[in-house]
Amino acid sequence: MKFSYAVATLVAAAASVQAHETNAERLARGLSPLRPRRMYTPSHVSEAKRATPSGSPGGSGNCNTGPIQCCNQVSKANDSVISAILGLLDLVIDPEAMVGVQCSPLSGVGVGGSSCSATPVCCENNSQGGLISIGCIPIIL
Repeated sequence: MKFSYAVATLVAAAASVQAHETNAERLARGLSPLRPRRMYTPSHVSEAKRATPSGSPGGSGNCNTGPIQCCNQVSKANDSVISAILGLLDLVIDPEAMVGVQCSPLSGVGVGGSSCSATPVCCENNSQGGLISIGCIPIIL
Protein backbone atom coordinates (compact mmCIF):
# COMPACT_ATOMS: atom_id res chain seq x y z
CA MET A 1 0.00 0.00 0.00
CA LYS A 2 2.79 2.43 0.86
CA PHE A 3 4.61 1.60 -2.38
CA SER A 4 1.57 2.25 -4.60
CA TYR A 5 0.88 5.50 -2.73
CA ALA A 6 4.48 6.61 -3.29
CA VAL A 7 4.32 5.72 -7.00
CA ALA A 8 0.99 7.51 -7.41
CA THR A 9 2.39 10.61 -5.70
CA LEU A 10 5.49 10.52 -7.88
CA VAL A 11 3.43 10.20 -11.09
CA ALA A 12 1.10 13.02 -10.02
CA ALA A 13 4.05 15.27 -9.21
CA ALA A 14 5.73 14.51 -12.54
CA ALA A 15 2.51 15.16 -14.45
CA SER A 16 1.92 18.48 -12.72
CA VAL A 17 5.41 19.78 -13.52
CA GLN A 18 5.49 20.89 -17.14
CA ALA A 19 8.52 22.40 -18.86
CA HIS A 20 6.78 25.42 -20.37
CA GLU A 21 3.23 25.42 -21.54
CA THR A 22 2.46 27.54 -24.58
CA ASN A 23 -0.70 29.59 -24.97
CA ALA A 24 -1.63 27.46 -27.99
CA GLU A 25 -1.63 24.35 -25.79
CA ARG A 26 -3.68 26.14 -23.14
CA LEU A 27 -6.23 27.42 -25.67
CA ALA A 28 -6.53 23.94 -27.21
CA ARG A 29 -7.52 22.62 -23.76
CA GLY A 30 -10.05 25.43 -23.29
CA LEU A 31 -7.98 27.40 -20.77
CA SER A 32 -7.27 31.13 -20.85
CA PRO A 33 -3.86 32.28 -22.13
CA LEU A 34 -0.99 32.99 -19.76
CA ARG A 35 0.11 36.54 -19.02
CA PRO A 36 3.02 37.81 -21.17
CA ARG A 37 6.42 37.17 -19.63
CA ARG A 38 8.78 40.10 -19.29
CA MET A 39 11.87 39.06 -21.26
CA TYR A 40 13.82 42.27 -20.66
CA THR A 41 14.62 44.81 -18.01
CA PRO A 42 12.87 48.08 -18.81
CA SER A 43 15.15 51.08 -19.14
CA HIS A 44 14.78 54.20 -17.08
CA VAL A 45 12.97 57.12 -18.69
CA SER A 46 15.91 59.44 -18.11
CA GLU A 47 18.17 57.17 -20.16
CA ALA A 48 15.72 57.14 -23.05
CA LYS A 49 15.59 60.93 -23.43
CA ARG A 50 17.71 62.43 -26.16
CA ALA A 51 20.43 64.87 -25.23
CA THR A 52 19.76 66.82 -28.43
CA PRO A 53 16.64 66.89 -30.60
CA SER A 54 16.60 64.86 -33.77
CA GLY A 55 16.67 66.52 -37.18
CA SER A 56 13.57 67.66 -38.97
CA PRO A 57 11.91 65.29 -41.42
CA GLY A 58 13.17 65.54 -44.98
CA GLY A 59 10.57 67.33 -47.01
CA SER A 60 12.01 70.10 -49.12
CA GLY A 61 14.03 68.26 -51.72
CA ASN A 62 16.02 65.99 -49.41
CA CYS A 63 16.91 62.57 -50.76
CA ASN A 64 19.22 60.30 -48.75
CA THR A 65 19.30 57.43 -51.30
CA GLY A 66 21.01 59.31 -54.13
CA PRO A 67 20.33 62.28 -56.37
CA ILE A 68 16.79 63.55 -56.85
CA GLN A 69 15.44 62.21 -60.12
CA CYS A 70 13.08 63.82 -62.62
CA CYS A 71 11.00 61.02 -64.19
CA ASN A 72 8.66 61.28 -67.17
CA GLN A 73 6.33 58.66 -65.68
CA VAL A 74 5.94 57.19 -62.17
CA SER A 75 3.63 54.22 -61.64
CA LYS A 76 3.37 50.96 -59.76
CA ALA A 77 5.31 47.99 -61.10
CA ASN A 78 2.09 46.19 -62.03
CA ASP A 79 1.26 48.90 -64.62
CA SER A 80 1.17 47.33 -68.11
CA VAL A 81 3.92 49.51 -69.64
CA ILE A 82 6.23 49.28 -66.65
CA SER A 83 5.72 45.52 -66.20
CA ALA A 84 6.65 45.06 -69.88
CA ILE A 85 9.87 47.05 -69.40
CA LEU A 86 10.69 45.10 -66.23
CA GLY A 87 10.09 41.85 -68.11
CA LEU A 88 12.44 42.88 -70.93
CA LEU A 89 15.12 43.76 -68.38
CA ASP A 90 14.49 40.45 -66.57
CA LEU A 91 13.75 42.24 -63.28
CA VAL A 92 11.32 40.86 -60.71
CA ILE A 93 10.14 43.33 -58.07
CA ASP A 94 7.17 43.84 -55.79
CA PRO A 95 4.08 44.66 -57.91
CA GLU A 96 3.17 47.50 -55.54
CA ALA A 97 6.62 49.17 -55.76
CA MET A 98 6.70 52.58 -57.41
CA VAL A 99 8.87 52.73 -60.55
CA GLY A 100 10.01 55.81 -62.44
CA VAL A 101 10.54 55.69 -66.23
CA GLN A 102 13.05 57.81 -68.20
CA CYS A 103 14.59 59.46 -65.16
CA SER A 104 17.42 61.94 -65.08
CA PRO A 105 19.14 63.37 -61.99
CA LEU A 106 18.42 66.93 -60.93
CA SER A 107 21.47 68.92 -59.91
CA GLY A 108 21.37 71.84 -57.51
CA VAL A 109 17.79 71.89 -56.33
CA GLY A 110 16.57 75.44 -55.97
CA VAL A 111 19.16 76.80 -58.37
CA GLY A 112 17.89 78.26 -61.64
CA GLY A 113 18.03 75.78 -64.53
CA SER A 114 17.26 72.70 -62.43
CA SER A 115 13.53 72.45 -62.93
CA CYS A 116 11.50 69.32 -63.41
CA SER A 117 8.44 69.60 -65.62
CA ALA A 118 7.52 65.95 -64.98
CA THR A 119 7.64 64.18 -61.58
CA PRO A 120 10.49 64.79 -59.10
CA VAL A 121 11.16 61.62 -57.11
CA CYS A 122 13.60 60.08 -54.67
CA CYS A 123 14.38 56.47 -55.69
CA GLU A 124 16.16 53.62 -53.90
CA ASN A 125 17.61 51.93 -56.98
CA ASN A 126 18.84 54.05 -59.90
CA SER A 127 21.10 51.36 -61.37
CA GLN A 128 19.29 50.85 -64.68
CA GLY A 129 20.96 53.72 -66.58
CA GLY A 130 18.07 56.19 -66.38
CA LEU A 131 15.58 53.92 -68.17
CA ILE A 132 13.87 52.98 -64.91
CA SER A 133 14.36 53.77 -61.25
CA ILE A 134 12.91 51.43 -58.62
CA GLY A 135 11.38 52.28 -55.24
CA CYS A 136 10.48 55.88 -56.05
CA ILE A 137 8.72 58.30 -53.73
CA PRO A 138 7.39 61.57 -55.18
CA ILE A 139 8.81 64.67 -53.47
CA ILE A 140 7.99 68.35 -53.42
CA LEU A 141 10.72 70.72 -54.56
